[in-house]
Amino acid sequence: MSPVAQPLAQSVVQSVDWLAIAPPTIAAVVGLAVLVADLFVGDNRKALLGWVSVAGLAASTLMLLPLLDGDRSTFCLTGDADVCSYTVDGFTLVIQFLVLGGALLAALLSVTALKDARGGLPEGEFWFLLLSSAAGAALLPASRDLATLIVALEVASLPAFALVGIRHGDRKSSEAALKFFLSSVTATTVSLMGISFVYASTGTLYLTEIAGRIDGVDGQLHTLAQAGVVLTLIGFAFKTAAVPFHFWVPDTYVGAPLPVAAYLSVIGKAVGFSGLILVTVLAFPSYADVWGPALAVLAALTMTVGNVGALRQQSTRAYSAVRLLAWSSVGQAGYLLVPIAAAAYSDDAERSIGSTVAYALMYAAVNLGAFAVAALVGRTKTLNRVADYRGLYAANPVTALLLAFFLLCLAGLPPGIIGLFAKVTVFSAAVDAGLGWLAVLMAANVVIALFYYLQWTALLFRAPEGEPARHHVPAPLTAAIALTAVVGIGLSGAPQLVLRFADTGLF
Repeated sequence: MSPVAQPLAQSVVQSVDWLAIAPPTIAAVVGLAVLVADLFVGDNRKALLGWVSVAGLAASTLMLLPLLDGDRSTFCLTGDADVCSYTVDGFTLVIQFLVLGGALLAALLSVTALKDARGGLPEGEFWFLLLSSAAGAALLPASRDLATLIVALEVASLPAFALVGIRHGDRKSSEAALKFFLSSVTATTVSLMGISFVYASTGTLYLTEIAGRIDGVDGQLHTLAQAGVVLTLIGFAFKTAAVPFHFWVPDTYVGAPLPVAAYLSVIGKAVGFSGLILVTVLAFPSYADVWGPALAVLAALTMTVGNVGALRQQSTRAYSAVRLLAWSSVGQAGYLLVPIAAAAYSDDAERSIGSTVAYALMYAAVNLGAFAVAALVGRTKTLNRVADYRGLYAANPVTALLLAFFLLCLAGLPPGIIGLFAKVTVFSAAVDAGLGWLAVLMAANVVIALFYYLQWTALLFRAPEGEPARHHVPAPLTAAIALTAVVGIGLSGAPQLVLRFADTGLF
């Protein structure tokens, strides 16, 4: 072998840490297995595909446990273990747990939804798309170069388009999928342009190397680098549904099958926010004076527009519970943006990011719980209006109490202690960073949100109009509601389990 060929071979051939990449890999392999098995399984046994998918997501989640012993990296530059494409650290594990756990709960909701719609939805394709999206979402927080980051983002997003529009012949579903597709393609295009500018000015795609080189860029390349940072952030702002890039959310959630809407409300946001955190804190820390004020303004606009949009639903006589949850998720995205913006002004950026992670874990558990109860009510009330929840306590006391708990957590009121503490943590991150005006605006938005959360909660305990409808709760739906209840109540009893991320470093 020639002297030139030998170093080249060494740079290409390297070992793979299979344990590190096991969680997303298992989800992807099970997805492919389900798609192939769908060709040979009869219609009367299609339900098995759903349970295999649930088992695959459970196995992916359990494979996070062996990774708790320390940081691991793979796909690294030869001779430089600090420059890698895939890294498992505290941040990666927490987001992967959120993503895979959330996908598992969405899968439990989907088992019931597909059974009720037997013949109307292609089951094999549905489970393949869900698992593929979950694999991409689990890959993204471990990505440490911009190429892997974009690939993971698209693997998570592309199957989601098809999931939204999977109800063939349904006009609302098709319209929702088209809006989601167009907004996501726009986001990807803008992100790729920004990344190309960053690469042109720094000569690298690795996040840690970009952080070291971009600060020394000057002249015309400095302008190119600034444009690249701004365009990259705009692309991820689309993914997080930040205002003014939120327009697709309400119609997409209403038009999609309810389990898919639940999936997008949590996993879709986790994908956007984890990508945003990686590019700001790891790749562009020297441009904090650019992205810090921009994210602060986006946070203010997003929480205000989201909560006002939810409040305006009250004027609609038959407003949808899913549409209300969609606007609520936009408002919650504003709260999640606050600590990321605060990281630009803080001496301890990791602590600020920990506040976002703590809030995201709380939001994921209780929001999925609210969607699980909405799925239950939707079995007998196809329009799933907020008015359909009147007297739910008379028909199903336990479910009504749990929905009230989930809504109070989102509002930040006792007994939803974890929701209250999570909001206080985000509020403190803004105050400590000197963003007093943003903290005041957040407090005002919390008060606005109380109105529609409490109105929905009160409706659960009013006297029903006519005979209360009895709801049969299938086993998978019972499991989803029970799991979210256990997590929400457990975190309210021991909030330090997630709030500690606001005091410790994740990277």
